[in-house]
Amino acid sequence: MATVLKDGQTILFIGDSITDCGRRDDSARPYGRGYVSLFRDIMLVREPQKNVNIINKGIGGETLLELRNRWSNDVISLSPDWISVKIGINDLHRYLGNADGGLLSPDGYFKIYDQLLACTAKKLPKCGIILIDPFYLTRPDEMRDSLRMNVLKILPEYLKAVMALSKKYRTLHVQTHDLFQKLIRYRHPDSYCPEPVHPFPAGHLVMAEAVYHVLDK
Repeated sequence: MATVLKDGQTILFIGDSITDCGRRDDSARPYGRGYVSLFRDIMLVREPQKNVNIINKGIGGETLLELRNRWSNDVISLSPDWISVKIGINDLHRYLGNADGGLLSPDGYFKIYDQLLACTAKKLPKCGIILIDPFYLTRPDEMRDSLRMNVLKILPEYLKAVMALSKKYRTLHVQTHDLFQKLIRYRHPDSYCPEPVHPFPAGHLVMAEAVYHVLDK
């Protein structure tokens, strides 16, 4: 098994706290403690002959609005060979909380994401792209509060947006929500995540392996 990544290439990961995962802390620079760091470890073990440059540009709490503000500086200017984007759960929460005036509704999420991908296709036409679904680790027997029910009710609309954009721009696509939902049929969600959003190391390993496999030749 080997990825399509070539020796000397750069892959840039960008997103919210799940990608960030402490990457700006002195003890975890520059990769963080999450799936980006674990992806690097997998590459070191499985493809030691490749010197792949890995960049983590995740920032906790961000939505597509914040990503749009820094896309030119943190993505385009670095000219990566591959970009991996993991964004959406903060967008959904902000929309449910009516804190964004509807900008991050499923339709707004699609439009802003579309703008970023169109910009990337124009500025970096040879850059490969991976879109990672937002996810929410909970089961029906745990949905005793309205927030969890509302999140799971609307999340499919955000997942449809990512699917449509992946097809439009012919990107690779990591369907993390579906992957986690399959796993929690057998294990309680807290095996992977202490709450529905921020994974334990086991959950980050699920993500890292999913990214590696989607890059498999």
